[in-house]
Amino acid sequence: MNKSILKTTTAPLYTCSADCHDLRERLDGLINEVIASCLSTDALAQSLSGGLAEVGTILRSIPGHEGRLLERGLAMIARCNPDLVVLTQNLRMPVTPAALQLVEKNAPEHYRSLTLDADHGGRKTYTPDLLILNRRTKLAHVVDVKRSLLSYESTRIDDLKTRMLAAALVVPDLLYKEHRRLVAEEVRVVILSADDRKCDVEGGVWPLSHLDHLFEVSGAGEAIGLLKTRFDARINKNWEQARQVFPRPSNRRGDPMPPVTMADEETEPDDEEAEAAGECAVTAIDNEPRLIKLGFARVPVRQ
Repeated sequence: MNKSILKTTTAPLYTCSADCHDLRERLDGLINEVIASCLSTDALAQSLSGGLAEVGTILRSIPGHEGRLLERGLAMIARCNPDLVVLTQNLRMPVTPAALQLVEKNAPEHYRSLTLDADHGGRKTYTPDLLILNRRTKLAHVVDVKRSLLSYESTRIDDLKTRMLAAALVVPDLLYKEHRRLVAEEVRVVILSADDRKCDVEGGVWPLSHLDHLFEVSGAGEAIGLLKTRFDARINKNWEQARQVFPRPSNRRGDPMPPVTMADEETEPDDEEAEAAGECAVTAIDNEPRLIKLGFARVPVRQ
């Protein structure tokens, strides 16, 4: 996959900013909430007393906790922009055979003026992590957050993008019917990679450093990066404190065991991949603009 990562700038591009005391406090509170569930010093110490199996269980849970932390942190940061409506719940979207065929067999300009009815679909669905609508520009973004894409083959990433584009065809209808008549005239999809690897900005795979452009919030990328760094630091600190409660285990050579490190593979399960049943007719939404543009997220070009 070709990499196309733009250099970020420290100059403020947008009037909204993530550099505020209130946001930092809420992000710190979010870390405390996630840590307190099962990653506190006491919880880690208890796992050490339970043996290797219990230690393995709690360590394998860390990527999942970090993924949910990032999703909630992104939503908090996006809300710094009062123009944005940030949706995170009940976002399951049908992925019909008709939608997949439109995306797979046609260029975007051939189906960007069509929408699909959100009420019809088979068993195959896609659930984004975030659905963000800018009420001023009527631009919606379907967002999928990944801790890492390192374990993803190119074909798997392409399949995900296809499903996202197919699901995006129902977004205007979904927003209008299920979310108080919100109107989207253009829908874009974007995959956010938290480790900044395998990114392809033109192809809709963005590093977190580009959040400023996605949210139109200066410092958004820096804020989510700091959230991730502080979370990792808190876990390592708690782990070291927990190890002090018990004698440090040694390997056969008598050397101390190495410190814990964060897992690098995506552990969140993919959306249901059941076979789709039935087809959905292509329809236009009444009482709405008929031209609905669809495509990958784009970084604005500075004049």
